[in-house]
Amino acid sequence: MNQAAEIYWNEYWKNQNKPKSVTAWQFGVEPDNLAQLVIDGIKTATCSGHIFYELENEPLPTTEDYNIILNSDHEPVAITKTIEVTITPMNEVSEGFAIAEGEGNRTYRYWFDEHEKFFRKELNAIGREFSKDMPLVCERFEVIHVKDE
Repeated sequence: MNQAAEIYWNEYWKNQNKPKSVTAWQFGVEPDNLAQLVIDGIKTATCSGHIFYELENEPLPTTEDYNIILNSDHEPVAITKTIEVTITPMNEVSEGFAIAEGEGNRTYRYWFDEHEKFFRKELNAIGREFSKDMPLVCERFEVIHVKDE
């Protein structure tokens, strides 16, 4: 976690019991636009390839997790709490989840096509093949605080 995110986190929890499970990150594609969708309450879900957790030996998210959302300048803009985590084959992700990701024209087809492009590129970069049934870590979250400008 960078210094700006740490200061924001500590200021938010200053007189309360601070949760231990927090990460600071930005969305991989268009971080400013996606962060704004979170702030506006449009984006309430995100997903990532399960394989990346395995390859990086990272723990899967849980409903105990808090997230500091960063913009493209790595500045904190909001704190979210993970409220649901499922592992779902990409071709079985529900339309409701796809729409909750809040991107583009908010249709399942748009979501699938854009995520297929993204995952193909990311997997190709590490010498792996894309599969339409690849397991995704699907997270739903709620905004608990938006940073004042």
